[in-house]
Amino acid sequence: MNTHFIRFSLGKLLQLLSFFMLIPGVIAVFEADHSSFGTFFFDHKLFGFTIAIISAFITGTILTLLPTKDTDEKTVREGFAIVTFGWILLTFFGCLPIFIYFVETIPKHTIPELGRYFTDAYFEVMSGFTTTGATIMTNVEIIPDSLLLWRSMTHWLGGMGIVTLGLAIFPAFGVAAYQLFRGEVPGPTTEKLTPSLSQTAKILWGVYALLTLIEAILLIFGGMTPLEAFCHAFGTMSTGGFSTRNASIASFNSAYIDWVIIVFMYLGGINFIVHYNIIFFRRWSVLKGNSELRFYTIVILTAIAITVLALQIQGLASPQNVMRSFRFTPLTTQTATEGMVREAAKIHTVGSSIRYAAFQTVSILTTTGYCTADFDMWPGVIRLMLVVIMFFGGCAGSTAGGIKIVRIMIVLKSILREIRSMIQPRQIITVRLADKAIDEKQIRTILGFFATFLVCTVLFTLIMSLMIPDFTTAITSVVATMCNIGPGLSGIGPVENYAWIPAPGKWVLSLCMLLGRLELYTVLIAFAPATWRK
Repeated sequence: MNTHFIRFSLGKLLQLLSFFMLIPGVIAVFEADHSSFGTFFFDHKLFGFTIAIISAFITGTILTLLPTKDTDEKTVREGFAIVTFGWILLTFFGCLPIFIYFVETIPKHTIPELGRYFTDAYFEVMSGFTTTGATIMTNVEIIPDSLLLWRSMTHWLGGMGIVTLGLAIFPAFGVAAYQLFRGEVPGPTTEKLTPSLSQTAKILWGVYALLTLIEAILLIFGGMTPLEAFCHAFGTMSTGGFSTRNASIASFNSAYIDWVIIVFMYLGGINFIVHYNIIFFRRWSVLKGNSELRFYTIVILTAIAITVLALQIQGLASPQNVMRSFRFTPLTTQTATEGMVREAAKIHTVGSSIRYAAFQTVSILTTTGYCTADFDMWPGVIRLMLVVIMFFGGCAGSTAGGIKIVRIMIVLKSILREIRSMIQPRQIITVRLADKAIDEKQIRTILGFFATFLVCTVLFTLIMSLMIPDFTTAITSVVATMCNIGPGLSGIGPVENYAWIPAPGKWVLSLCMLLGRLELYTVLIAFAPATWRK
């Protein structure tokens, strides 16, 4: 294991992080109290960014300047180690502004309280970088604009991958460069647009930035402030879900904003290589024969249709079921009634049902996690369907989480092949995708990933069940974080948050977010003892 190369690469990533933190840091300069130098420098809006920027840059510089041992050993192990430990380290320094904000604005400063503040800050930023959108913030509307922007920027940086951004800026490092790209870009394949990985990373980031800018402009036309527009564009294109409002997108109560975000959530779930070919070369032929995109679209339309039909036929869940649903702060009869009246008004016509059904199904399937309705009050069939499509995620090469559509397709095709083989044992049947036979080794890899994902989900659900009294909350907390979605059901539903979960549970869920975003094997390989043996 080339630890010198790993150390140097982590140092470069920390320097890159400090540069991006300058953007919200400048906003914090204008927000801070300017009455005196002491109040200005130690202002709770600015001091955290100052400490984080300086410490990240100095640490990164030291790591890059320490003597290195010249070696050409740059393999799979180094690549996966850099991605895994890079994300852990970047989250540590990235959470410092929020941690120091908590320390300076909350009066209690006992050791246990400081530990809780750090846990909450780390959880929030890990949720940001992994584009999960699970939050411990109970009132984001009192948070300074600089922190709101940084919180959303973590989504944007993590969506396409800050390590991939590093490849676009810094020179590639031999074999390990491909492993960095492979370890961070979501999906079972990582297609290169050009022979140069650096050039490929630049192209992907360029498409990503262009679509983000277009959405932000459209949201400004819809009445959002520039800050709100960019924060929500960051959250949409990264399929993240952090909002500047407590009620998320529902707070704007705008059909225009809803449909703009629906469209860009859908685009965020598509392979960005498809976007590149269409935007820059008008190669509409990339859509022809793209079975993954077709299946992705069919699943979305089917989920919307089922949701609309169930809402029109059944309406909301019964008041008894709503009252039985676990909440950390139990619903009173009055709050439950008011909530059901509010949610019933959203689905009183077919048109409004389509609007809210489309938003929530696209948001959940693409693992964005934005909310315009309390779907925890919807019928049980819809809630179950939403949990199922949480696992699907978007296309490979998109910013969406989950297992990925292409893997789901291959798993389903493999099941059908086994059934046909039992019926016709002498017939040789291949699994095909886009009219091409899939290699048996790749099929085994995907089936192994699928099984490992389910095993991890079960294992972490058992652990969370020890800390959460409600099973629905426990299992959906794991699914929502492993699939990088954010909201789940019951105690972590669309109008709830993760603030009440015990600190050990937050660390478990932080690990779930990391495993889900880096797709299991990257993290498992990095922590495997065999990886570090010579």
